[in-house]
Amino acid sequence: MGQTTNPIGLRTAVTKDWASKWYSDKKDFAAFMAEDRAIRDLLYGKLENAAVTKILIERAAQRVRIKILTARPGVVIGRRGAEIDIIKEELGRMTKKEAVSYTTLTLPTTAYV
Repeated sequence: MGQTTNPIGLRTAVTKDWASKWYSDKKDFAAFMAEDRAIRDLLYGKLENAAVTKILIERAAQRVRIKILTARPGVVIGRRGAEIDIIKEELGRMTKKEAVSYTTLTLPTTAYV
């Protein structure tokens, strides 16, 4: 019998990209992981009607860039950008840093097969 492997772990960095891109020391690693999980939980909860496929998080020294891959960007942006401003404020309070960008997808269910 052969050993089984996790298909996501096997494909990461070969055919798929990482969901979070950042580097930290040992002392900050757990806090960043917990913050990433909290960011994703917040966004998936607030944008459950926006057909969000994936949330990508990139960290720099004093900046967090969050890319929301969605099939319905109008729901994410809101009227005159009101919804995205609310999301930016909440994320700014949560992380003490802010930066949000969004990207649209035409086929959200088959884009990352």
